[in-house]
Amino acid sequence: MTWLLRVLTCATVALAPLEGYLHEVHPQLGKVAPGLLILTWAVQRVRERRLPAAHPLHALLAVFAAVLLVSSAVHAGGVFTLEYTQRFLPFIVVTVVLVDVVAREVPVRAVLGAAVGGAVIAAVGALFSLVVGGDTRATGPLEDPNDLAYFLVVAMPLLIALPARKLLVPVGALLAAGAAATFSRGGGIALACAAAWLVVRRGVSVRAVAVTVAGLAVIGLGAVAFAGPVLDKALAEKKYIAGTNVDTRELRWQAAARMLADHPVLGVGLGGFRSSYAAASHNAEVDEQTPVAHNIYLEIGAELGLPGLACFLGAVAMGFVASERVLRTRRDHRPMPAFTASAGVQQGASRPSDRRNAGQTLPVAALAVQASLLAALVASTFLSEQYYLPIWSLVAVAAAADLRREESERDACAARHQ
Repeated sequence: MTWLLRVLTCATVALAPLEGYLHEVHPQLGKVAPGLLILTWAVQRVRERRLPAAHPLHALLAVFAAVLLVSSAVHAGGVFTLEYTQRFLPFIVVTVVLVDVVAREVPVRAVLGAAVGGAVIAAVGALFSLVVGGDTRATGPLEDPNDLAYFLVVAMPLLIALPARKLLVPVGALLAAGAAATFSRGGGIALACAAAWLVVRRGVSVRAVAVTVAGLAVIGLGAVAFAGPVLDKALAEKKYIAGTNVDTRELRWQAAARMLADHPVLGVGLGGFRSSYAAASHNAEVDEQTPVAHNIYLEIGAELGLPGLACFLGAVAMGFVASERVLRTRRDHRPMPAFTASAGVQQGASRPSDRRNAGQTLPVAALAVQASLLAALVASTFLSEQYYLPIWSLVAVAAAADLRREESERDACAARHQ
């Protein structure tokens, strides 16, 4: 059943940004791959009589699930509580499963490649909706352009961990063009933070970033030349929406902060921000009575209290710590080879011995996961993304890479003793 676990794991990750397309076919279609993954994983472990690979993240996720269930039980009468509990809890379960299968059966690169593959399809859909569909802001597989930009931007840093070097530039350009077509400011800020992180950690060269920016500028000039009126209309609409968003998000953040201050232990329950917003904001938005907070941290804090927020932030911190352990224990202890823009390959990987070193993919994958996770967290400052997979899957991959590192060190230690 290993092959089936690999297929379902990659399908779960790849289909995440295509949720809108799946929903158009059937409202429950997006749940099929993760549901089958959880079922197949459980059957496999029972057949093997084997427990999941243990990682400290599992204990924290267990506490998180307990906080979530207690909060939902206390606020069971809420309008959205049951619906949102059924949406949130599976992400915790899928994270546990991903940690185990990526540590054992599924290569890390395969999962990262699946994330990029799904994002590429989403980027094509984004550009199609803009060019052919006539949308002023790209939507494609997701209704909200900002959510679409989130998926595309988070996928871009993962390119440095993939083996197809010649495809890095065109795939990166496609993802960047799709993200730019959403006109998402938060996505742009998140991408800039991820790029800066990779440059500082020597994952990409400054030259590669400069060439990428220049390429995007050329694409932008071409778009202005061939579709100037359409872009003018889109920019005017975005300017209007942006001004409105600043005002409404400030109102929602203030309301979420009040909910957290008034209910610090268990929050107002999952979905409680939506149902309580009108009262907490003193009916500040007459035309929007049940919005989301547009800030993942304030929304989780408002709905699950300080314990829930601490568990979420703790899981993210564990992802960073786990990936950092992988980076700091690489065997050669030399600076990470940087990707260049000219050849799309790693500097210093021309000799056979260097190629063998570059074949040790965990450090590069760990750095890619760090940058993607940073992009996801920055973008989530302006969005409520806890009901989308990227943050959960990135934390899971980081923990799985950490487990693979530990196993590799045990094998090396055993070999030395022999």
